[in-house]
Amino acid sequence: MGARVKQGTTVVLATLSVFGLVVVNLADPFVRASASSGFASGDRFGGLDVQTVEAGGEYDVTVQREGYVVEEKAKASKTAASGWAPPAITPDPGSAQAYAAGAVAARGWPTTEFDCLVALWSKESGWRVNAYNANSGAYGIPQALPGSKMASAGADWETNAATQIEWGLGYVQGRYATPCGAWAHSQESGWY
Repeated sequence: MGARVKQGTTVVLATLSVFGLVVVNLADPFVRASASSGFASGDRFGGLDVQTVEAGGEYDVTVQREGYVVEEKAKASKTAASGWAPPAITPDPGSAQAYAAGAVAARGWPTTEFDCLVALWSKESGWRVNAYNANSGAYGIPQALPGSKMASAGADWETNAATQIEWGLGYVQGRYATPCGAWAHSQESGWY
């Protein structure tokens, strides 16, 4: 009979507890949610993010006071694994193309070759000196893979459009003879 008394007592206490919670929430469901004059508006966190979380898998989550941001993680590449990142610079595609027009002419190629070069590098990098493909590690206007190959044309290969263009034209000439040859290969295969 002792087990039945314990079981009955447990049932009665559990029922009373649940009943008490229901009554409190019905009477005043916001009993714990009240504003206080002690809270001041403004920056209580010193301008810092409240929390930054690196989620497992394919996404990074940054939680801030006013919301959150979810970004897809860049796929690892040989270049990214080495710790290298493209420099933060403002590219000038117009000046890069103007330089390339002179470099194409200096090689004795006709303007049709320049037109092919414009099409090729517009597709590859948009003529941005800091264009970076996180999937492959290709970098720069000609999308050299790896970008550090362009160091053979100058130590300023990361930021100088002229250095990248000279390297790229040398690559195109050595592998495809002309920019139109490289453009034709790119249209067939999707790369050059």
